[in-house]
Amino acid sequence: MRPAGPPAPLFTLEALTQAAVIFSMGVAIIISNVLIIATFLNARGSRDVINIYLLSLAVADLLVGVLIVPLSVYPSVVQQWVYGDVVCRMVGYLEVTLWNISVFTFMWMAVDRYLAIRKPLRYETLQTRTRCQCWMVFTWISMSMLCCPPLLGFNPPIFDPDAYVCMLNWGDMWAYSATLAILVLGPSLLTIIYAYTYIFSMYKKLRSGVPIHDKEYATALAEALANPTHIMSFVLILTFWVSWTPYIGVRLWEHFTASRLQVPFLHFALVWLGVLNSFWKGVILLTLSPDFRLLVRFFCLTVCCRGNKSRLQAELMGMDMDD
Repeated sequence: MRPAGPPAPLFTLEALTQAAVIFSMGVAIIISNVLIIATFLNARGSRDVINIYLLSLAVADLLVGVLIVPLSVYPSVVQQWVYGDVVCRMVGYLEVTLWNISVFTFMWMAVDRYLAIRKPLRYETLQTRTRCQCWMVFTWISMSMLCCPPLLGFNPPIFDPDAYVCMLNWGDMWAYSATLAILVLGPSLLTIIYAYTYIFSMYKKLRSGVPIHDKEYATALAEALANPTHIMSFVLILTFWVSWTPYIGVRLWEHFTASRLQVPFLHFALVWLGVLNSFWKGVILLTLSPDFRLLVRFFCLTVCCRGNKSRLQAELMGMDMDD
């Protein structure tokens, strides 16, 4: 008997289409987040601390595009996982860790926007670059450690044959899973809801003409509310949850009903709809953030005019101060 070789590719239209979709998404995610990271790193003179959170999100999304998405292309063709249990376990760990990092980063972003409205006169004192960088380091380290137990467990990882992704096996760790959800999702969702409820209520109050007796505070508040970063950050957070809520809802329904929905391409579509969120950040920033468009322009000019970088940096700082 001849030894079993590697699985033969299934060059069906369905398999090739799914592989093309996954590959295209991976390329789009990498290009989008490389642009975001390069733009922020190139503009080190920018004083907006929210860029630290956006940079953290872009790094997490870039890791998704480089380390997770490409490993699903070939399995979608051969209809099985071919890289072994160790790689499958590591991919599942990265998925959970990077997802939780994004959730926590959105929470800090909501806090930042809340403080910009709640304490407009003290915002720059409260939200320093060093403090925000410390929060991001804490987030990456804590999420990496919190997601470790399933990685080190004895349960084999799970390969989803419909979505062609590996996941950690949380089967006998429901107590830990519930604790992790409470520690991550609970504070994040409550903070985001409270922060943006307050922000939009202040929008409404200011537009309704409610008198504010402290003129200095009223002026600072009006300037803070005029910043388009509030809407941009809200759209980023909303897009993330809109992308992942259908998948989370289906998984919860299947868990509590102990049955799997037999709808063609449902799991494939829901998983990759969530992963596609890693691409939309670049589109949202270009659409809703004038500051980011300015930084992209500065980056493009820097690439094209390397000898004039100092002059371009000075012009950027001057435009930022005028704004």
